[in-house]
Amino acid sequence: MECVFGLVGNGFAVVAADTSAVHSILVHKSNEDKIMALDSHKLIAASGESGDRVQFTEYIQKNVALYQFRNGIPLTTAAAANFTRGELATALRKNPYFVNILLAGYDKETGPSLYYIDYISTLHKVDKGAFGYGSFFSLSLMDRHYHSGMSLEEAIDLVDKCILEIRSRLVMAPPNFVIKIVDKDGARHFAWRESIKDDSVVPSA
Repeated sequence: MECVFGLVGNGFAVVAADTSAVHSILVHKSNEDKIMALDSHKLIAASGESGDRVQFTEYIQKNVALYQFRNGIPLTTAAAANFTRGELATALRKNPYFVNILLAGYDKETGPSLYYIDYISTLHKVDKGAFGYGSFFSLSLMDRHYHSGMSLEEAIDLVDKCILEIRSRLVMAPPNFVIKIVDKDGARHFAWRESIKDDSVVPSA
């Protein structure tokens, strides 16, 4: 029951994702971070099969870093989105990845942006987007409450509304969410929204 969503505000983009690692009917952990920093000013939030999600996002992250190392300049957010789309399209005809992606970034020239990339390599620049079962609720809430030029406080309030609706309406709702933002100061963690604590260290007997 994965949930990934994001939106663009006034000078920033915010993305949120559930933190549940699930296989079949089992929940393996509740603190899996599904939002990865591609570089200092880009975030990639992914949903899909766990192996595909981890392998593909790490592959994109390392290739974005390799481009900057070779050329001395970072990829723009649009260029990173098109590169990601191209890799998904190539894999689609060989060994496809079942991964859906929201790629958020900030560029000095164009400001914040958000790109929607699905597993069949569809690419769109959007103001708001979502993947997973939670998208049924988060998209409707964003359609109702989103407006261009939102402040950070308004955006976080809308994200919290989406999380609350997902938790109350989805039959097996993920309990925990992570929220990250990217703006002129860079990509960074903003907050966790937890209803279950998942200790990473199990006490020995």
